Amino acid sequence: MWKIDLSDINNMQSTFDRLYEKKAMLQKARPLPKIALQKIKESLTIEWTYNSNSIEGNTLTLQETHLILKEGITVKGKSLREHFEAHNHEKAIDYLYTLVKDDYELRSIDILSLHGLVLRSIEDDFAGRIRNGGVRITGANFVPPSANKVSALLDELIDFVNQNPLGLNDIALATIFHHKLVWIHPFFDGNGRTVRLAMNLLLMRKGFPPAIILKNDRKKYYEALNHANNGDYQKLTLLMAQALERSLNIYLNALPNTNEEDEYMEISSLVEEPAVPYGQEYISLLARQGKIDAYKEGRNWLTTKKAIEDYVKNRKRERII
Repeated sequence: MWKIDLSDINNMQSTFDRLYEKKAMLQKARPLPKIALQKIKESLTIEWTYNSNSIEGNTLTLQETHLILKEGITVKGKSLREHFEAHNHEKAIDYLYTLVKDDYELRSIDILSLHGLVLRSIEDDFAGRIRNGGVRITGANFVPPSANKVSALLDELIDFVNQNPLGLNDIALATIFHHKLVWIHPFFDGNGRTVRLAMNLLLMRKGFPPAIILKNDRKKYYEALNHANNGDYQKLTLLMAQALERSLNIYLNALPNTNEEDEYMEISSLVEEPAVPYGQEYISLLARQGKIDAYKEGRNWLTTKKAIEDYVKNRKRERII
């Protein structure tokens, strides 16, 4: 189960380096203003809840999720289950924040507790309990292990994370954990939301913000998981890195005295600048491939003048070499 080909992950070292540099910039700027931090945290909690639930089929919009969580409003035409899913996910995030500490080590009880909160008042008979029967996943290219193996496999995965025998960086370790927990599929329902919460627990204990997989990337996300089932982690690692970079940029953009060259712009607007040597299609391709500093908002990619300049400089350096 733990035989992992690291070649695809190792090829992303420059991306990992950039993310760690951004985390260092964020830590250097601390303490950030409490009001700014609280607003970002509230915004990310709503986005995280909306996107994670939407990936699993919840039809609440981002605005409706905000109204339910912050205004206590019941949305007409939406099911009671969907309202519970929004409230439950917010409670699970609140619980997750209580666990985040530098010396935190992953425990099965914490994964079960997160799951219990996700399914509270929805599937109380299964909430926080490992499945005792077989399951099949529509659209997946694998069948999860039988129920009698789940507990042992979960313990093995937790030991793998805490011991980190391959010496993986925090992002790669969280990505592999994410996939393996999906593969184990320890619960009858609520696996996806619980996995994404637990994965972020591993990142946040190391000082990263939560990596939020967007609803618009749902198809790409499931394809990446299927690739990981075949031992190819490149697509999933790239998706996780892009999600993490988006959250890092949200925090960094809140810092004062941001240089003009460091300001993120939609690529469609950036290419209108005379100093930009490439067209929209090419820069968008670089963003999707993780070759430049960029992040996604909705369906639009954003990047900076500096990111393009750095890419041009690196291209010239490679040609000289």
